[in-house]
Amino acid sequence: MDILEDLRLVDGPVLWIAWAAGAAGLAYLLWHGGRRRNASTAAARRPDLMLPAAAVLAAAALLAAVHWLMIYVFSVFPEELPREVLAWSLLPVTALLLWIMLLWWTWRPGSDRPPGQGGPRRPARKTAAATAALLGVVLLSAVQINGYFGLNHTMSDLMGTAVARIQPLEDGLKRAPGAPAGVSLSEWNPPAELPDAGVLRRAVIPGTSSGFESREAYVYLPPAYRATPRPALPVLVLFSGQPGAPADWLTGGALRSRMDRFAAEHHGVAPVVVVVDPNGSASGNTLCMDSTIARADTFLAADVPAWINRTLDVDPDPSQWAAGGFSFGGTCAMQMVTRHPDIYGSALAFSSEKEPALAKEREKTIAGSFGGDTEAFDRQTPLRLMKDNRFDGHAIYFGAGERDPEFIGYMELLSEAARSSGFTVEARRIPGAGHSWETASKGLPGGLDFLASRWGIPQ
Repeated sequence: MDILEDLRLVDGPVLWIAWAAGAAGLAYLLWHGGRRRNASTAAARRPDLMLPAAAVLAAAALLAAVHWLMIYVFSVFPEELPREVLAWSLLPVTALLLWIMLLWWTWRPGSDRPPGQGGPRRPARKTAAATAALLGVVLLSAVQINGYFGLNHTMSDLMGTAVARIQPLEDGLKRAPGAPAGVSLSEWNPPAELPDAGVLRRAVIPGTSSGFESREAYVYLPPAYRATPRPALPVLVLFSGQPGAPADWLTGGALRSRMDRFAAEHHGVAPVVVVVDPNGSASGNTLCMDSTIARADTFLAADVPAWINRTLDVDPDPSQWAAGGFSFGGTCAMQMVTRHPDIYGSALAFSSEKEPALAKEREKTIAGSFGGDTEAFDRQTPLRLMKDNRFDGHAIYFGAGERDPEFIGYMELLSEAARSSGFTVEARRIPGAGHSWETASKGLPGGLDFLASRWGIPQ
């Protein structure tokens, strides 16, 4: 079972098999789907390139129509899907049309050859071969799309088995009731022996003030947290993308390995990380606001900080707290640091949107969350808040994939507004990344270094 769980999905044998199956399947469907049926000569039975070409064009038109409906009619996503994802989606749609064409030729009345011309056909066998070819193309497309988003690197990530084994936060790791904050980082000396790695735990954060019901949160505690005495550690509150879940930071974001590496370079010291859920479900979208949808802002600005301060040994100073996230989560982090600078002193915004959104069309977002009250929505957006207020002494680290032009544009817009409003800003393009978890995973070390100097973490 461990061998299966450790099987990598983004490289190695799985990728090679997917390429072989996909290429063979597409070749089979193109060849047989384009052959003329009941032709009397071998030359006439050669593949007709017009049929595969028509299938490709029809698939492109169908995919474009479905994508348009998803974005502009049903508002499944607030942004258009990346070009790479659409390109890899074209293959299985084309293969499906060729598969339908081949099955129609195979099973239509009169398709069997007379015995004198090679014997009867075997439709079931041809159907099975065509279906296997289709599945091969689907496999290749799924592997490539998963590789682009960078969410599931192994079978364990895909099945959720490693995340399922994370234990609940036990009393021994909680703050003793009434205990004072730990020793300040400037006064704390690391003991001779510290654990080599941090620990992950899960916990439920109650929506005491907000009434919000969130999914389980995940807590990373660095090696220094298990020292005696504990230092008063900084706090990083993270949010995932949408659709998504807090566990995405553990799989696509490679959170534990990134944090352990940072801690190893800083004498066991790293922030306490709490990955929280602002949406309540995989498909939910609260906009990280208090609106007609939910009181998500109250949950993130009141319930979450109260639970952290009550439950964990951390530094309560807001200058030692940061919010961070990817895509929707990056937008949420921007909202927290601009709406609640008295709680979150800094932010890590990876692939942040320009503003929170339910749909591509702004009017749908405002109608669905504020009953059409544009001013009520506008006064809570980061751009408006940075226009109307000063944030001297606060900081934001921006990151966007270099292959993600739309979100690079958002990063440039937001970073310019942040600088103008007094934020200390650093903005980076993440090499080789698109709008994917690779941006967050590769960008997190730079973001942690940016925060470390502000937090006074020893080198």
